[in-house]
Amino acid sequence: MTDRYLTITLQADWKGALRALAKVAQSDSYQGEVLNFESPAHFFGRLSEKRWEIVRAAQGKGELSVRELARTVGRDVKRVHEDVLVLAELGLLERTESGGVVCPFSSMHIDMHLEAA
Repeated sequence: MTDRYLTITLQADWKGALRALAKVAQSDSYQGEVLNFESPAHFFGRLSEKRWEIVRAAQGKGELSVRELARTVGRDVKRVHEDVLVLAELGLLERTESGGVVCPFSSMHIDMHLEAA
């Protein structure tokens, strides 16, 4: 299987971003996946430092239990489970049939451009 990679973008014009992705989707080869946020506030509100720590701990490790992931990052299992739910909703982590989690992306790129208002 091809390594999966993710590009995280910040574009307020979500319709324009969707049109651009539709063009990429027509390609015959894998072009990677995109996760778009409408604003920096939305991005930083959903992807906190502790959630990024979970993603980094899971990346490239294969399937991990939530308990094992909590041990790895040195946090309470309940809080890690709550963060895993958010990360799975965003698509950064995927739940497995056995109840574990896996980070499916071998690499991630954040494309963020901020301009003065």
